[in-house]
Amino acid sequence: MELKEKQQRSPRQAQVDERVKPVARPKEKIQQQQSGDTAIILGALHQSLTLTALLCLKKYYLCHFAEEGAVAEESVSIPTDLESWIRNNAKDLKIRLTDRRWAAEVVNDFRENLLKFLNNEHPLFKSAECLNAGSYFEKVKIHMPDEFDMMVTFPGSPNLRLNLTKLDGGLFYRLDLTRPTRQPIKAFLLENTLTLSSSKVLNEMHRLVRKFLKTYKVPDECCRWEVNRKRVHSPAVTLSLFKTDKNSEELISVDVVPALEVQSWPVAVRNGPHVTNWLGKKALQDIRSLPCYFVPKRQKGRNLSEDAKESWRISFSHIEKKIITSHGNKKTCCESNATKCCRKQCLMLLKSLIEGLKQRFPKELDDLCSYHGKTTFLHTLSTRYDDAKWDPRDLPVCFLYLVRALEDYASRGNLPHFFVPECNLFSSFSQKALAFLANALKEQMREGLPLLKPPALVSPLIPREDLDETCNETFEERSFLLVHSVDAALMNKLGVAFAVVVGFAFYILFN
Repeated sequence: MELKEKQQRSPRQAQVDERVKPVARPKEKIQQQQSGDTAIILGALHQSLTLTALLCLKKYYLCHFAEEGAVAEESVSIPTDLESWIRNNAKDLKIRLTDRRWAAEVVNDFRENLLKFLNNEHPLFKSAECLNAGSYFEKVKIHMPDEFDMMVTFPGSPNLRLNLTKLDGGLFYRLDLTRPTRQPIKAFLLENTLTLSSSKVLNEMHRLVRKFLKTYKVPDECCRWEVNRKRVHSPAVTLSLFKTDKNSEELISVDVVPALEVQSWPVAVRNGPHVTNWLGKKALQDIRSLPCYFVPKRQKGRNLSEDAKESWRISFSHIEKKIITSHGNKKTCCESNATKCCRKQCLMLLKSLIEGLKQRFPKELDDLCSYHGKTTFLHTLSTRYDDAKWDPRDLPVCFLYLVRALEDYASRGNLPHFFVPECNLFSSFSQKALAFLANALKEQMREGLPLLKPPALVSPLIPREDLDETCNETFEERSFLLVHSVDAALMNKLGVAFAVVVGFAFYILFN
């Protein structure tokens, strides 16, 4: 009999039954104690109300954040205060025009003069160009224009042929010439005269940038550029802009990344990203016709092989920029007189949430970065491609859909690279870190996204000393954390439910 009842239960009811221990319903409790006193009845009512409140809250959040990996669509009603917090944050994340102008003037002058210097200083960079990439040029930079990415691309000669050897699933490669050469790139080959050394190219870029700064003057005479210390796994020469005053804080950071242009894509990525349903076949063909770039980045890990120490990572920054700036399914989305969408606002909000999580849990989420959010965003756009699903009026729902998508990737422990699906961007995370990330995102959704609330209203997250205990907490043990995030409308419903339960109890008692 019990087995038959379990088979008739719905999956959602079974899930609720597993997390919430069944207790006697109010009517059953009262019938068992009809001869008892009023105090016992009120005690049973209090217990029932507590469980009812928990079940209401549980149902409310399950409705919004489904276990199957998809946030409910636009028909879902979101608490008014949460919706307001999301919309207000989206507005606050925009960069002020005055800040943008000043930063653009400083960075543009630096880029133009650096490029002229490189063209004249080294034969390898004689025909080099600057490729603007990153969040600022994609117009999804948040808060301040204080970080810029600048790829200095140097094309391989038409006669220069390369063998691309995969070192992982298709993200890192060893670059070998098919035959010895006398071209300028010869200075950056290893002793075998065929393998292109990533460390030699990066060291040369460091030397050239330092030499350039000796004669370069910043347009704003009150500022100065400084080259930061090398980072082992960074493909960039990082510079910081400071005021000339001593002990001044960093104003702007610029990453100058040397990048080798290659016309033919490696086999692992030759099929291109999955954007056919979203951007169309023609857009996919245009993307495939573009070159790809390799940046001098060493693989992470200990006891690396010589190949791994001289590895190159494939980069699609220029295509990511193209996709995000031309993101509409109908090709006219967000143009001057066309339909607007909330895609970029959702990405900016997700970047802000990730930034807040890293500040709140710097040790536990050290490996988390904005690129994980960006990749989640691109995957979501390719599956949720219809422009109508990104209406600005539905910004809160769309953003919560994106947060739930990232939480789903973390729960599964696999976030495929958008262009190299065989590469898991969560591979560097430990199981404990992934569980922590998934739990932190769930907690944010349950508590009404406190990291996006105004500072004066934020209830600090409870530190987690033992993640395993956190992941195993029952819904009842954490229910008190949800109360402050429930909107007034839901509280009114609970009040009505309480009145109905009390009336029903007294009806049974006195009849």
